[in-house]
Amino acid sequence: MFRGVCFMVNGKMCVCVSGDEMLCRIGAGAMETALDENGVRQMVMGNRAAKDFVYVGEEALYSQEKFDRWIKLSLDFNPKAKASKKK
Repeated sequence: MFRGVCFMVNGKMCVCVSGDEMLCRIGAGAMETALDENGVRQMVMGNRAAKDFVYVGEEALYSQEKFDRWIKLSLDFNPKAKASKKK
């Protein structure tokens, strides 16, 4: 489902790095303001938007402070995120 290197926290995908983008699972609430930033776009699979995920491009990651903010948003949402069903 995800390409690149994924970082799991508590059995749930938190951040995935691929190429020059980072996929962050930040939740629908944080996504509203995040999408207003340059270099941030909603994850779309097929023709369906993923409600909790955003792609963050390098223009939104150019400083340590900005990078740390995306990691914090992802970690803050992690306890609320649903885990995938075990197969």
